[in-house]
Amino acid sequence: MKQIEVVAAIIHDDGGRIFATQRGYGDYKDGWEFPGGKMEPGETPEEALRREIWEELETRIDVERLVQTVDWDYPAFHLTMYCFWCRVESGSLTLKEHEAARWLGLSEIDSVDWLPADRAVVETIKKADSFAV
Repeated sequence: MKQIEVVAAIIHDDGGRIFATQRGYGDYKDGWEFPGGKMEPGETPEEALRREIWEELETRIDVERLVQTVDWDYPAFHLTMYCFWCRVESGSLTLKEHEAARWLGLSEIDSVDWLPADRAVVETIKKADSFAV
């Protein structure tokens, strides 16, 4: 089975919300996810995440800490996703590849249709009962 390594940003704000994006392309178009993307050879997960968020959202982020590593088997590939708490350093979260985005509080986190691997992260966040770092 094909193996894919990706990084994901759990971008949070001072109001206790997280930033969710809706995919605008591919097999999982319209599903909701934490923004990020594939790692390139030689990149650390943190470097890949900073690059991906700049490319997708024209935003610089502060990568704070690893929250969780998710291993998920999709029908066509195995995904390993490194998920990090992040804050916006500069920029305005401009959507360049996604259809939509929403800031979600803990009470709203289930209001979107998360992709399966991202759902695993949502469950971890809900158990923590807080978006605090």
